[in-house]
Amino acid sequence: MSVRAEPAALRIRTLERVATALLERALDGLDDGALEVELPGGATRRFGTGAPVRFEIHDTAFFRRLATRAKLGFGESYTAGEWDTDDLVALFELLVRNVDRAAARHSGMRRLLELRPRLHRRNGLRRSRRNIAYHYDLGNELFALMLDETMTYSCGVFERPEATLAEAQRAKFDRLCRLLELDAADHVLEIGCGWGGFARYAAERHGCRVTGITISSEQAALARERTRGLPVEILEQDYRSVDGAFTKIVSVEMVEAIGADQLGTFFATIDRVLAPGGRAAVQSILVPEQRWDRYRRTPDWIERYIFPGCLIPSLAALTQAATRHSRLGIYSVDELGEHYAETLRRWRSNFHARIEDVRGLGYDRRFERTWNFYLAFCEAAFRTRALRDVQLLLARPGPAG
Repeated sequence: MSVRAEPAALRIRTLERVATALLERALDGLDDGALEVELPGGATRRFGTGAPVRFEIHDTAFFRRLATRAKLGFGESYTAGEWDTDDLVALFELLVRNVDRAAARHSGMRRLLELRPRLHRRNGLRRSRRNIAYHYDLGNELFALMLDETMTYSCGVFERPEATLAEAQRAKFDRLCRLLELDAADHVLEIGCGWGGFARYAAERHGCRVTGITISSEQAALARERTRGLPVEILEQDYRSVDGAFTKIVSVEMVEAIGADQLGTFFATIDRVLAPGGRAAVQSILVPEQRWDRYRRTPDWIERYIFPGCLIPSLAALTQAATRHSRLGIYSVDELGEHYAETLRRWRSNFHARIEDVRGLGYDRRFERTWNFYLAFCEAAFRTRALRDVQLLLARPGPAG
């Protein structure tokens, strides 16, 4: 080894010793699984018991990102290729299962992570359109590679293990139609219609009229094409500007995109355009109540890199917004979260199986790792109930229509 190389090697060994000390402190008491960490110089440390998940750190930049960027830094380091694991979903499951216990043991470290506040940005009409375009206007071709033939980007319902992804999405549509008690006389408003999957199903199966709205130009164009010849109208319009009266209203995993400040406006809009005696069904991802305050105060990697402007609500936050800003009440809560983990597993499998086609659309290695991180984390979050997904039935007090 040259004299010049010795200081560099010494710095690496010193950084590894400091990093090892921090890791041992943070991962001390790891429960319900094991983690085997390989440091950049080749040294390994093992935490917990049982068959380990391997976590290989390639670059010491990982530690700098984690120290300066907290929760954001963990995902940023992965997309930069600074660490890898033999099972990304299993790693997230292990960390999610232990995060609350670790925070309780190391309250000082938790306060440090929360020093960087979440940016407070109101989702006005212009910002909302930009936020939606950032994700949903990536291109219909990309989503077609990952989704199924129904082009549905929300939780399916697997009524049997061998069900296809398309069958699971149609089962979800069927649940919503039964919840709404749809029939041919209905005029349905769908807030956030995506690529027209529900609108097409409801019109074909129940003969009802559907008005679907989206602020994604890519979605609107394909939704019109996929519902041609049916009593379906697709409008490129913000939900806040909707007029008219609708006997039924449905919104599937759109409310998460609007931010906490707009929850009251969302329910007030439904109340304003829902005909007397009408019903509304809202499907939403949820953060458990115990995590809501902490989650909404601190920055989130998925909000920064996947869904700008999003804020996943809690059930209490939705209930309070509906109560304070509308005459609507929640009359049923149907839990779907267990099905979302499998939905995400199928999407991630499709994404990897068709990765050459993804690359052919012009997406680079960083994009691949970003979406791999996003899909794997969400799958783990639903498997561990760190996230929920529910279908809510809303109506006004009084006789049904």
